[in-house]
Amino acid sequence: MTDNIRLWTEQTALLMGATETGSVYITDALLVIFTLLLSWLAFVVCHRLVVPITMKITEKTNTDWDDVLLNERTLRKACLIVPAIVVWMFIPKIFIRMPDMMMLLERLTSIYITVMSTRLAIEVINSMKMLNSDAQSAHHQYLHTFCGVLKIVVVFLAVIVIVSIVINRNPLTLLAGLGATSAILMLVFKDTISGLVAGIRLTSNDMLHKGDWITVEKAGVNGTVEEITLTTVKVRNFDNTIMTITPQTLVDDSFQNWKPMQEGEGRRVARRVYFDFHSIRVITPDIRQTLISRHYFTEEEISNAATVSGSVAARPQQVNLTLFRRWADRYLASHPLVNADMTHMVRQLEATQKGLPVEFYFFLREKRWKEYENQKDEILERLYAAVEDFGLSIYQLGTIFNEE
Repeated sequence: MTDNIRLWTEQTALLMGATETGSVYITDALLVIFTLLLSWLAFVVCHRLVVPITMKITEKTNTDWDDVLLNERTLRKACLIVPAIVVWMFIPKIFIRMPDMMMLLERLTSIYITVMSTRLAIEVINSMKMLNSDAQSAHHQYLHTFCGVLKIVVVFLAVIVIVSIVINRNPLTLLAGLGATSAILMLVFKDTISGLVAGIRLTSNDMLHKGDWITVEKAGVNGTVEEITLTTVKVRNFDNTIMTITPQTLVDDSFQNWKPMQEGEGRRVARRVYFDFHSIRVITPDIRQTLISRHYFTEEEISNAATVSGSVAARPQQVNLTLFRRWADRYLASHPLVNADMTHMVRQLEATQKGLPVEFYFFLREKRWKEYENQKDEILERLYAAVEDFGLSIYQLGTIFNEE
């Protein structure tokens, strides 16, 4: 077809009085214009006709993968390749008398096709991430990691192809020669490879997902995971700052994932208070009367020393700290905000120079941060307020607490 057009154009130019050389240039110019018009027409047909028809077909199918992979962005990027293919096909026909120009244009067109094909492949890979809509599932993390590796491979191959086009060598020859430079490539992609391995370990062991609340004390991270990539884990702290750490850091060091707590039945409170040894004593008649009048215990409950386990031991005299622990445990067990089905206790810890530590250990039903803090403080403040009624005193300078 091109040869016929060229012959007809040259004869027409000669009949119109052009010289033989002039007819050749006129023919080449007209063929260039014809090729550009044809490539533009191919783009318009692809953009205005093929893309809408393809999207309508995918919408009517029962499968979901075609809606994801053949989306509008992917099809639009594919349309950018079609005009270049048309030009690449006509270049040998147009510049047959100018081999240097033909070779230069073929290489430039081939590079353009390679670049646009790479962009199309990356867009398809990005669309693959949407095949699993559950962003917090392990399958999604696997797919996200796989897509990251696939994009690196695609870009790497595209660079090899472009270099081979520029130097006019076979791409397979270049790939075969890369064996000698594998050590350098391993060094360049060391972080990517280690990040890939660490990311697989995080997801395969179900250690981390997008949306998890994590705490990494060494890195100062305390917030929600927003993105997990090959080389970084992006976390939005509760002060709205963004922290990025490597997956390798999470694998090598320890980090705290609060997701099981958020999905569980309660959030733990563990508060340690130090009591002055000098205030621990057998209750006096005044303390006894105070406890009865303020409805901490009845006369019978004080007289019968029932331990937490329910057994009865004959103790004619009661210790104020013993009664306080028993009342605090009963208070926690009966409080509507405390999940009594989970572990709750008031226990002594090993004595220190600061005093005798007593730990309040229980779980609140509420897990939201602000509500949890308010409810926890209200319960602990009530326990602190009762200390004086039992004749106890807190070692204030040594008060230490540990809560989660």
